[in-house]
Amino acid sequence: MTTPDNPAPARSRTPHQLLQSVEQPAPGTPRRNRRMRRTLAVTALFAAGALTLSACGGDASAGGNDDGKNGQAGADAAAAKNASDVKIKVSSDDGATNASINDTGVKVTDGKLTSVKLTDANGKDVAGAISSDGTSWKPGVQLERGTKYRIVAKAKDAKGRAATENASFTTVSSANSFIGSYTPDDGKTVGVGMPVSFNFDKVISNKKDVQSHITVTSSSGQKVVGHWFGAQRLDFRPEDYWKAGSKITMKIDLDGVKGGQGITGVQSKTVSFTIGRSQVSTVDMNTQTMTVKRDGKTLKNVPISGGSPENPTYNGQMVISEKFEQTRMDGSTVGFKKKDGKGEYDIPDVPHAMRLSASGTFLHGNYWGSPSIFGQAGTSHGCVGLRDNKGGGGDTPGKWFFNESLIGDVVIVKNSKDETVKPDNGLNGWNMSWSEWQQGSAV
Repeated sequence: MTTPDNPAPARSRTPHQLLQSVEQPAPGTPRRNRRMRRTLAVTALFAAGALTLSACGGDASAGGNDDGKNGQAGADAAAAKNASDVKIKVSSDDGATNASINDTGVKVTDGKLTSVKLTDANGKDVAGAISSDGTSWKPGVQLERGTKYRIVAKAKDAKGRAATENASFTTVSSANSFIGSYTPDDGKTVGVGMPVSFNFDKVISNKKDVQSHITVTSSSGQKVVGHWFGAQRLDFRPEDYWKAGSKITMKIDLDGVKGGQGITGVQSKTVSFTIGRSQVSTVDMNTQTMTVKRDGKTLKNVPISGGSPENPTYNGQMVISEKFEQTRMDGSTVGFKKKDGKGEYDIPDVPHAMRLSASGTFLHGNYWGSPSIFGQAGTSHGCVGLRDNKGGGGDTPGKWFFNESLIGDVVIVKNSKDETVKPDNGLNGWNMSWSEWQQGSAV
């Protein structure tokens, strides 16, 4: 007998029996509602069947016999057992958009590289070399800014098992980076007045960090300090002229340094140059002569023709920043114009020209002036002229001084009626006292 305390045992039903049981309408149910109930019941039954059929691969909780040796776990274990021990690290993360143009490379541990292929967006290979011990690779050239690259690195471990690493990255763009052009260049020999001068292609607001990542040292032990002229120029010099024969080393470690909002440095290199003999020449406008001293001893007194009373030459300490065997000088480019806009002078072949200021002051050969003016009268628009020949040939004071001068030599002008040249007009920071110079440092 069936009672609430002793219910009849449940009997399993087939899907057909279940369908029959849910299809039986209650007495008096309208025909239309009967059809709706039948449809809902069939849908529910198929849904339940679908859930049952979707299970796959065996379930440990359902009492399956899979012990893992032949399933996915076994496959994973086998793969791990045969995996290479070598680990490959590409310096730039896959997908990076601000990768360095200097530090791109590959390093491996527990193995050796077998090949590395770096290509740009056009598929052009970038040359590089694997180290002698096989543990690293570097490109042979600096990468371009704002360029996408793809790298494929392959290596093997001690058992010969191979591994491969792929990465694509884009180097920091020109808009989001800054570079400093500098003088002097690596390996040059220059005069005792030559400062280290940086000109940045972006405005630098984070001056302290930028300056602290550029160090300039001298083998003479002279203290070297940086000075900012505005937000894009940074010069370095000691208190007095460099010691003759000393070696100057400049370390540029700006890669990754924030120069300001949204701009990052990309340079990383070491530059060194040598200070030659000491040559300082003094131009006296009262006597229209130049005294050339080398290592403290007078080498020669040279007659000159400086600026006219209407256009006097700057006073002060000026550094030779450029040398030209021959150059054109057009007055219109430096403000000396006629009413028609043409230059008050336009000489296409000025010989033996040496720049003393950014605003156009030169010490140069003069073949168009009468020989009688040299040592007697100032006739130029502010330059210092030495007697010379057209074409620069022959034995002349202009040619002699050009051949005896280095970029970085000092030319001092005194007794002129003009003002002292500004420290940032050319490489002329020597016209600033040491205390003023130090005040312009950001560190």
